[in-house]
Amino acid sequence: MSRRPRGGTAGRALKSIAATNGELSPYRVFRRDDWAALRADTPQPLQEREIERLRGLNERLSTEEVVEIYLPLSRLLNLYVRATQRLFEATQNFLGTAGHKVPYVIGVAGSVAVGKSTTARVLQALLARWPGTPRVDLVTTDGFLYPNAHLEREGLMERKGFPESFDIQSLLRFLARVKAGEPAVRAPLYSHFVYDVLPDTTVTVDRPDILIVEGLNVLQTSRPPRDGKAIPFVSDYFDFSIYLDAELDELEKWYVQRFMTLRETAFRDPGAYFHRFASLSDEAAVETATGIWRRINLPNLLESIQPTRQRADLILKKGPDHLIEEVWLRKL
Repeated sequence: MSRRPRGGTAGRALKSIAATNGELSPYRVFRRDDWAALRADTPQPLQEREIERLRGLNERLSTEEVVEIYLPLSRLLNLYVRATQRLFEATQNFLGTAGHKVPYVIGVAGSVAVGKSTTARVLQALLARWPGTPRVDLVTTDGFLYPNAHLEREGLMERKGFPESFDIQSLLRFLARVKAGEPAVRAPLYSHFVYDVLPDTTVTVDRPDILIVEGLNVLQTSRPPRDGKAIPFVSDYFDFSIYLDAELDELEKWYVQRFMTLRETAFRDPGAYFHRFASLSDEAAVETATGIWRRINLPNLLESIQPTRQRADLILKKGPDHLIEEVWLRKL
């Protein structure tokens, strides 16, 4: 029987970059208390009711998490956005070109069940409170998955979420148009309820101040061409990128817990794609969820997602309780 990778190995590998290499590490590592002190006097604008609304399924998002982790991060991002806006304005003055607003784009990457959606929603809510960035849009790359009919035809349903299951060219065109400052750029929408892209349903991105792009493989690259010709990656359009990290064993546990919660809620609707799982016993449901994780999500994480971790500008390291324990900030 093959041995399953242990989460501790990945965690120790990440930590050793800073601990063993010391000054060679590309990151500065902050423990929770040290990072929280960087909040300075930034006010906490979110009410408990709003925090509850932003919280993902089976996740812990408290006022303390917002204050100690996300407020310092929103302060840092606000400084970066303002500096980038000034640089863009200086470049336009140099070129003598007409001014138009270009969104600051933030990428959020990480495994299934690590809490990407919650992080993206919290950042959206906080950044919209800063002066100068009132319009903050959020787009998930799930909408750029190929429809199930295409995946079934190509034999890719068991690879859903892997890089080859996404229409990368459409995603690149979307980001290129957004970064060019075009108005009313449309992105497709995905429904987790029906487990498919919704036909003829889109969300419009209309020159926001900030655009947050959340998805599994947004930091993914490919081998550079031998002829040196440019091949754009999704991350080429990012001004800042965040990777949410956790031990493999914890990610599996969170995925199974989420599956069990959905079995008692969304899966019970006859129209749900996974309605067939609602009638499973507890034991069978745990076995099914664990099987899906180990057959699909874990290989995708190890092959496609985790190797991109070191490309992020910021790594948020979560502990067993879903709370962020360390913040890794790339050195400038």
